[in-house]
Amino acid sequence: MRAARRPLAARLALATVLATASACATASAVPTTPSAARVDGSTARSLSQQGALLVDVRRPDEFAAGHLPGAINVPYDQVGSRTAEIGPTSATVVVYCRSGRRSAVAAETLRNLGYVHVYDLGPMSAWPDEPSPGPQ
Repeated sequence: MRAARRPLAARLALATVLATASACATASAVPTTPSAARVDGSTARSLSQQGALLVDVRRPDEFAAGHLPGAINVPYDQVGSRTAEIGPTSATVVVYCRSGRRSAVAAETLRNLGYVHVYDLGPMSAWPDEPSPGPQ
């Protein structure tokens, strides 16, 4: 009922602001914050074969217990301070961890630092053991 007491011009201005905000929130074709692409194991393997850097963002003891071939270890909470090991912001990077939580954090950190080719495998278990066979 309070809206009825406002002058018509104020109600129209408020309606315009709300409609514009709603349209911007739902119809935005370009995200305002870049996000890392989540990829499946086959895609991650292909990216790696094409030269992408595999970054295991788990703890060093987890990495020592086993990791993907060719991966380097940069714990997720150290990604921002160890970019020299990851390379230039134009580098293609695939991050992974045990469950996907730490890799998502690491991927977001890299994107916020200006890396444009960041892919999040999520859990290491998503990596395929062998290349998938072709048509039989």
